[in-house]
Amino acid sequence: MSEENPTLSSAPAPKPKYEFFKTIQHYIEAGCKTVDVPEYVHTILSQPKNEIIVNFPVRMDDGSIKLFKGYRIQHNNLLGPYKGGMRFHESVTLDDAKALAAMMTIKCALMNLPYGGGKGGIKFNPNAVSRTELQRITRRFFHALGSNIGPETDIPAPDVGTDSRIMAWAMDTYMNSVGGEKQAVKGVVTGKPVASGGTLGREKATGQGLVHCITEWAEDKNFQLGGATIIVQGFGNVGSHTSAILSKLGVSLIAVGDHTGYLYNPEGFNPYKLQEYVKRNRSIEGYPAGKKISREEFFKIKADIFAPAALEGQIGAEEAQALNVRLVAEGANGPCTPEGEKVLLERGIDILPDILANSGGVTVSYYEWVQNKRSEQWTLEEVDDRLEKAMKRAYREVVDMAREKKVSMRLASYAVAINRIGQVYSEREIFP
Repeated sequence: MSEENPTLSSAPAPKPKYEFFKTIQHYIEAGCKTVDVPEYVHTILSQPKNEIIVNFPVRMDDGSIKLFKGYRIQHNNLLGPYKGGMRFHESVTLDDAKALAAMMTIKCALMNLPYGGGKGGIKFNPNAVSRTELQRITRRFFHALGSNIGPETDIPAPDVGTDSRIMAWAMDTYMNSVGGEKQAVKGVVTGKPVASGGTLGREKATGQGLVHCITEWAEDKNFQLGGATIIVQGFGNVGSHTSAILSKLGVSLIAVGDHTGYLYNPEGFNPYKLQEYVKRNRSIEGYPAGKKISREEFFKIKADIFAPAALEGQIGAEEAQALNVRLVAEGANGPCTPEGEKVLLERGIDILPDILANSGGVTVSYYEWVQNKRSEQWTLEEVDDRLEKAMKRAYREVVDMAREKKVSMRLASYAVAINRIGQVYSEREIFP
């Protein structure tokens, strides 16, 4: 709409903003009704317990002082310490952090972990600052959070824009700020480098968990994964590891996209080579082994599986109508809008919902925390074995709930989790 003539414009009306937190509130309400928990359980889960916002100054490399805004949302800690990622991205908002923290409460309950839900982050582009600036921003943020986090209070982890290196800085900052026995506070964050108290298998855990769900789905549907095709949106930690692990099962990655654009290769990409390229270049842009296509073309590509592993709200009604796949396996949190999900289900496309499908990350984070508490180091085989059992158990519980209540897999995931939370509230009741 032009400033000169604000009343006349041929431009189409902008799409209404996707209200992520409202969507999650709706799912929680529907989940509560599905398993008939007391009304007060829904009341408590409808809002986070604590909303922490910090504004903190950081000296940049050129000597200037910049002010950054950081969030930590603590949704519910009935089952244990708050648990959830820290996101460094320009799109970080209070609304999204509240939605993602609520999802973590449900995810941890679904996976039967002794955790509640938390989420946070800083609104900035981590790729636009130097390594030393990134370290100062991270350390200053975790220092500002102070005693709001801790190994028995609130345990952050990597998310979009953060990684094991950032978790090592966060742990070190906490250790030097709080004092006490250093070994005792190693579990203040998870997703750390292995040498600094991390666990083997953590980096691939979310992708690995997603693959376990896909293999369970394939078994249920008598679908052969050998020779199948997949398209992946987002090629960070989750998208890349999912593609690599599935390639060992004979699934070919034929199209991929990220914030820089989309690539198509009907012969199939080598996910390991693409993974190495993205590590070096921070995006798929310029990767030679694929043809550039538009976002619209990407969503129309015929494949067996689509794994959205980017940001939330990517699959609206339009994208859902265009998709030509049998399964949507949600590697990201909240990639389908309610309108998009409705279209997919009406078209007979199966959905493995985020709450279940991408919960491998927090499950292995729990294993890391346990190893820190016990001063142990588990083998990769032990971690992988525990994760496989946990994912398959949760998958079966969700399928059983979906059949029993005649609801979608997403609603069944919420119902299983809320049933667990409701049972604990009924036993402990409300203080005072």
